[in-house]
This record gives sequence, C-alpha cells and structure tokens, in this order.
Amino acid sequence: MPQIAYVSTYVPKKCGLATYTHHLREAVNLAKGNRSQDPVIAICNDEERLDYREPWMWPLIKPDIEEYRRQAETVNQSSVDIVSLQHEFGIFGGDAGNYALEFLKRVNKPVVTTFHTVFEQPMEPYASVQKEIAEWSDHLLVMNRKAIGYLHESFGIPLEKISFIPHGTPLPSNGRQATRRAHGWENRKVLFTFGLLGRSKGIEFALRAMAGAVQAVPDLLYVIAGATHPEVRKNEGEAYRDELTALIEEIGLTHHVQMINRYIPEDELAALISAADLYITPYPGMQQITSGTLAYAAGLGRPILSTPYCYARDLVQGHEDMLLPYGDVEAWSAKIIELFSYPGMLGRWERIITDIGRSMHWPQVGAQHLRLFGQIVSDQRATIADVG
Repeated sequence: MPQIAYVSTYVPKKCGLATYTHHLREAVNLAKGNRSQDPVIAICNDEERLDYREPWMWPLIKPDIEEYRRQAETVNQSSVDIVSLQHEFGIFGGDAGNYALEFLKRVNKPVVTTFHTVFEQPMEPYASVQKEIAEWSDHLLVMNRKAIGYLHESFGIPLEKISFIPHGTPLPSNGRQATRRAHGWENRKVLFTFGLLGRSKGIEFALRAMAGAVQAVPDLLYVIAGATHPEVRKNEGEAYRDELTALIEEIGLTHHVQMINRYIPEDELAALISAADLYITPYPGMQQITSGTLAYAAGLGRPILSTPYCYARDLVQGHEDMLLPYGDVEAWSAKIIELFSYPGMLGRWERIITDIGRSMHWPQVGAQHLRLFGQIVSDQRATIADVG
C-alpha cells in the first residue's frame, strides 16, 4: 500500500478544501485497511501553526517561499511514495499561487494534482501558473468531465494524463424525520441552500422566485444556511445579509425564509441537506467547475434544482429539465410549484439523483483514488527498473 502525502489546507481550518482533504485522506485510509497515518502538508498562516501538532501533520506557512522548498526536501527524505496535491489558486502563496511550483520542481516523488478550479477560457496570471503545475505533475484529477477537455484544449495536456473521479460525499443517514422535527420543518416543503454567503450565490433571485411560488404552495420554506464569507465580511460586514433581510420583508417572505447564520459542522450539514425536500443552487456564474454542496446533495439523494453552471450540467447530464436559466423568475417559480403540486414528480427526481449519487460516496471515491495512486507508483517503479 503506497504511503501518500497530502498537500492542502486541512482541518481544523474552516474551509471547503480543508474538509475535502480530511475526508479524502480518511476514505483512502479506509480503503487501505486503516493501516497507516499518511502525512498532511497543511498550508496555513503562521498563527495557525500550533493547530497542526500531530506527528503526521507537517505545517507549511503559506507566504514563506522557503517553506515550500523545505517541505519538498522533507518529502524526498521520507518514506512517502506519492504526493496528492489539492489545488486552488487562493491556498498557495505568491502571484496566482505560484509558490506551489517551488514545491513541485523540487519534490522527486510522483505527484497527482487535483484541480478544484479549471477555467474554460483561462486568463493570466492564472493560466500560465496552472499550465506549469499541470506539466510538473505526473497525473491530474478533475471532478468534472468537462474539465478534461478544457485542460487538453487550453494547455495541450495529453488526455491520458487526466482522470475523472467524482467529488466525494457522505453516506445517507436515517435521521431525516428527527432533523425536520428539531428545526420545525415537519409541515413545511423545504428548499435548502448552503454555502458561505456572498453576492455570487444568486440568493436574491431565488427569493424572488419563492415570492411567486408561495402563492400556489403556501407551506414552502426556503432555508439559507451558512455564515457570511470571511472576505465579504472583511470588506462590507453584514451589508449583503442585511439587504437580503430587507428584501425578504419587502416581498412578503418573512414566514417563508429561515436564515442560519453560522458555520455548520459537517455532520450537521449532511443532516440538514438530508432533511430538505429540494436542494437549490441559483448561481449566476456559469463557469463554476465544481460545487461541493451540490455534490453533497446528490450523494445524499436529494432532488436538485439549479442554474445550468458547468458542474451542474456535468452532474445531471441527461436530465437537463432540472436546470433553469438564471434570472428567469417565472420559470423558477413555475418549476417549484410544479414539483410540489404534481404527485410523484419530486419522488421521480429523487430516484434519479439517488442513482447519480451512488458512485459519489466517500468509500467508493477513496478506493478509486487508492487504485490510481497505486498504479502510478507501480508504473514509476517499473520505469526505474527498466532504466536500471
């Protein structure tokens, strides 16, 4: 079984990539039979260093370029067989995260890089940094099949160097009714949106669609969960949330909207998604290549209604009737009314999504990663033996 070093942000840091890497490491370790403690090179700020005290946690201070070089040497001198690098531009130091290259150019173990962001039309300075990261990596992973073509067309990356493995998700649980009782949702038809709140989420549009739908379905409840994004709060405080609250009152939705303004731990989030009747992502930006929250909804078997952004199109391919354009309030209102008024419609969509989500559960995703890591390590050893 290969020893794997993960390069990423990591829990207890409260960010999606940290949570993702934590679950990936646990899922791969489960597939290995829980035999080892694979190390994590945890990218953090200096004041967070003490959060990473376990022997298998190797903190890397984000803005210190020398740390990237030192960590590469640490990996070279260790028993690590392969590196799993989780890539988002914002988590690495330097211009467009180019400090990641200081690590990649020096590490002599094979590297599999997972791109969490891929642009259909990449712009500078991100394009040249991502191209170089791709070239210095031994293999690339994406969570959206469309991203394979984007990387091939934009950077000339050979198709055989890129693999698709879906975003991992929790397994469904049986606590749906208890969660609904605890939150007062028992007699409501619950729409749910989760994520760090900001102006890119399309919440005001969803609220206007709700205003039309509640006339026909008066027991609708729209739950908007998650704290305000830290960068948004830094720049404008809670101004956006205040604007949403004012809009809710203005269009008469006070009794049809519940806002949960706090960080929601993973287990609670899975329970809340499972307890909802319809998960919605009304995002205005069509280029978003992955969405952990939409992936979770699919893995937990919840019906989905979304704008047709890139990840949503890839996830539900063949069932595009559940993707509606951003800005078309009437179409969204009509679809919500239809789903909750016509017997069997929501149940049919739930069965389709449940079938899509089965391949996304963490045990399957962890096993897929382990097979790929093992194959790359074996191929490299065979190449070295042939040269020798």
